[in-house]
Amino acid sequence: MTELLSRLQQLKTDSLASKPTVAGKLTRVVGLTLETVGCRAAIGSLCSVETDNGLMDAEVVGFDGDKLFLMPSEQVTGIIPGAKVTPLNETQGIQVGMELLGRVLDGVGKPIDGKGEIITGQTISFTAKRINPLARKKISKPLDVGVKAINAMLTVGQGQRMGLFAGSGVGKSVLLGMMTRGSTADVVIVGLIGERGREVKEFIEEILGEEGLARAVVVAAPADSSPLMRLKGCETSLALAEYFRDQGLNVLLLMDSLTRFAQAQREIALAVGEPPATKGYPPSVFAKLPQLVERAGNGSDEQGSITAFFTVLTEGDDLQDPIADAARAILDGHIVLSRELTDAGHYPAIDIEKSISRVMPMVTTDSHQAAARGFKQAYSLYQQNKDLVAIGAYSKGSDAKIDRAIRLKPAMDQFLQQGMKEVIPFSKCEEMLAAIAPHLGVETSNDTVST
Repeated sequence: MTELLSRLQQLKTDSLASKPTVAGKLTRVVGLTLETVGCRAAIGSLCSVETDNGLMDAEVVGFDGDKLFLMPSEQVTGIIPGAKVTPLNETQGIQVGMELLGRVLDGVGKPIDGKGEIITGQTISFTAKRINPLARKKISKPLDVGVKAINAMLTVGQGQRMGLFAGSGVGKSVLLGMMTRGSTADVVIVGLIGERGREVKEFIEEILGEEGLARAVVVAAPADSSPLMRLKGCETSLALAEYFRDQGLNVLLLMDSLTRFAQAQREIALAVGEPPATKGYPPSVFAKLPQLVERAGNGSDEQGSITAFFTVLTEGDDLQDPIADAARAILDGHIVLSRELTDAGHYPAIDIEKSISRVMPMVTTDSHQAAARGFKQAYSLYQQNKDLVAIGAYSKGSDAKIDRAIRLKPAMDQFLQQGMKEVIPFSKCEEMLAAIAPHLGVETSNDTVST
């Protein structure tokens, strides 16, 4: 009986597979969305559209009755009324392997660096199976990112997902490059999504450099890419990170930016008729954000980890922006870059008062935490009273803690600043923080975290 049922199921599968592909025709173009009738295809599958310039690929992003909504992966040109639309039987995927290291890819994983095709013999899907949260390893080890302010004050754990919140022009890309060069991760995946086209080459050649690129894979989908390509760029970055994690490697994922992912999804959702909700963002945007972010993190005991930094563009430096607010709730901490510090020439412009790492207590010693806490308290105390000091309204000797904060302010500023090409190991950061701790009135022991 079992063999008979199995045979019937196989006959049914073969029958479905042998059905000829039915082509449809293009009936309408609305913005970036193509509407077609007469063909049957699942959401997420590819179709080929005839144009005056040849065939163009488009992905099914929605349907209404017998009408399909397609989103092209490139600029819409040469479209004619009634154009033939043919569903493609091929499945979408990305070629993966160690051959990808040192390469630059587009949003769907095709090389754009002029170094030839990539043939690895192994292909994976853009999407991944959901990981059982109980199957993940706990975050128990720190990750050295080579940046003093982060290693000492906002320690990151292997498998943590951090947000990098900043407005435009305050040093996000430079900080990402510093972490790429200084990180002890085995592989680095860099997703440059929705950024200016000129920044891609600058990031690769000037910020990342040959040494950083040698163990990295860069996925680039600039601002002039279609919304679909920008969305796929984020999924490609996560898929590549998952592949290397499954090989037992520790991966550092840098995605710039999560906001562009949300904006691309908004463009697609509005184009297919989804109603806007919060400040023009449809509900699907807030559903897709955690689905993307949750793909990062630790794997099982046999797998490696994905430590992820997602940049969030705070328009007008508004930290209450809907995307910034949603991201802050689903990430394991956030690093805020301050425009005020940038204007003062303080780099990296990390505002340690507004930043926090939620897993720092799990990956650092008690003495490290005490020193970092004392540092932040002194720094915050100075910030609260700096206006009084500036106008001469504060009298020295009025408060011993304020006096100490004023005295240590130059040393604290020096501690938090770092050159763009400078890399400071985690152990060195611990030593430097321990050296300044007694001056903050904090007693520390000599214990260190094993890295």
